[in-house]
Amino acid sequence: MSGPTGPARPDETPETITGGGAGSGQPEGVPGTDGDGPPGQRRSGLRDPQRAVRGLGAGTLALEALVLLLAIQPIRVVGGDLGGPALAAVMTLAVLAALLAGLMRRPWAWQAGTVLQGLLLLSGLLHWALFALGVIFALVWAYALHVRRVILG
Repeated sequence: MSGPTGPARPDETPETITGGGAGSGQPEGVPGTDGDGPPGQRRSGLRDPQRAVRGLGAGTLALEALVLLLAIQPIRVVGGDLGGPALAAVMTLAVLAALLAGLMRRPWAWQAGTVLQGLLLLSGLLHWALFALGVIFALVWAYALHVRRVILG
């Protein structure tokens, strides 16, 4: 802790208070940065990184399913005719997203989620609003894949 005029103890410097190390910009003594662990591998700081990433994927897919179901009526009101094929596509994609959210423990679930985003984009051929939702969720899914790659390596 530092007081109003400077460090509370004479041995504290601003670098040790904030945790900044000299040179590399990384904190000194933090496990998994420079000296600890295998070289070139960072620790994420999470207790169970696999579980955290699965939760991110499942949450993204569950949110997508919810948004797809809730978007049916506004699309019908604002966007005009939402025909039978488009309605069936929305319902099918929402059910698939909900199922995949529950299957994120499977190793193929991330690839299936990517395919689902492509199918949502393709459903944009049935209605322009579905294409807009497809673009939004494809970007969200791409970010989730990026986070997965950063955390798990």
